[in-house]
Parts: sequence; structure tokens; C-alpha cells
Amino acid sequence: MTWLLAASMLLAQADLTPAQLEQELTAYRRLLLDWASLTRYGSDNSELKKPAAGENRVVFLGDEVTERWGEGEVPFFPGKPYLNRGITRQTAPQMLVRFRQDVIALQPKVVIIQAGSNDLASVAGPMTAATIADYYESMVDLAKAHGIRVVIASVTPVCDCSLKEKILMRRPVQKILNLNEFLQEFAERTGSVYLDYYSALAQGRAIKREYTVDGFLLTDAAYKVMAPLAERAIAAALAK
Repeated sequence: MTWLLAASMLLAQADLTPAQLEQELTAYRRLLLDWASLTRYGSDNSELKKPAAGENRVVFLGDEVTERWGEGEVPFFPGKPYLNRGITRQTAPQMLVRFRQDVIALQPKVVIIQAGSNDLASVAGPMTAATIADYYESMVDLAKAHGIRVVIASVTPVCDCSLKEKILMRRPVQKILNLNEFLQEFAERTGSVYLDYYSALAQGRAIKREYTVDGFLLTDAAYKVMAPLAERAIAAALAK
């Protein structure tokens, strides 16, 4: 509880509304009890059947950008053997911890790894670019060891579109651009497929206003743009 108390004191000093403060504290409590959120998809995974012969199962591993896909009016790839394993506020090290449970055990042909934005925002603690790279390396190594093809998605663009949210303070544009440059080079170096959401959603260096709810979270319009890009990346991975 000492760690939670320290987080409470730190958040109290931040420029947050009471509602935002309560939301942050709830998230930290959840982080303390189940750091990698291994319980989030545990029952879903246990009830899942093995892939049928010839089935091109795909796992989307990510943060809230992935988890929220399908919560609005745009469905999450209806009729496709695609599994959403996104968790809000997650970072690359947390995804690495649950990689065996939420990816390998499900026996997909392809995994799409979408991470990095919350790492840059230090949601689960301070993170350097080199450390983020290490976690990506480990996830790709695990996937390859189990015959799973990898798609690495870019970090999506952001903006200070809402006066209530200070998105750019936590996720500076230049840091996003630098991380995406690394991810693209890393994908090429490891024989993975790079999925460039950023270019499709950005206008200049910021996300187009119609594609975001608050400067970070995405709208249905954004997911409509992203879906065919993801399909092409999956096809490219399967063709390798």
C-alpha cells in the first residue's frame, strides 16, 4: 500500500480534476493487484477452441487503441478469425508478460503488436527508448520461436484537441516519430511487417480531428481507415 499512497500523493499534485484523479487511482490499484492483467482474458482463452485446419487466426495484442476497436459502431472484423487482446493503459513490458497466455497459447498464424504510446507516457513507470526496444525484441523472438508471423503497428498520432486533456505533455510528437522510425527499421530487420497507422491518421504531425475523441483515443472513423491497412499487413505476413 506504500506504493499506492505514493502514487496518490503524486497524482494529487498533478493538474487533475477529482474525476480524473479517481480514475487514475483506480487504474493504479488494478496495476498493483494484477500488474500484467493476466486475468483480463483468462476465461476467454480457456474457452477458445484450437484453430481449425487452414484457419488463419490472428491475435491483435495492444493497449486501448486495440481494446476499443469494436466498442463503437464499427465492428471488429466480423466473420474473421481475429482475436482482440487489447488492454487499456498497457505498456510493452506488460504485453510481454502475457504474450505466452494471450498470443502463443492461442496458436495464431499472425500477431499484430500495437504498443508504445503508454510507454512514452510512462503510464506504468519511466521508460527509455532502449528499454521499449528490448521488450519488442523479446516479443518478436517468442513469436518466431513458435512459428507466429509478426506485424508491428506504429504508434498512432495524437493532438491537444481537448482542453481537458494534455496529451502532448505525456506523448510528445517527436518521441512518437522517433519510436515509429525505430519500429519500421526493426520490422525490416527482423523480417516482420510494418503497419503504418500513423501516416493514414495524421495531418502534418498531429492526428486529424475527426479521427480522435480526445486527442489520443480513436473514433469509429479512424478504425474504418485502419481496418483495410491491418488486412493488407496480415496478408503480407501470411505471404512471407
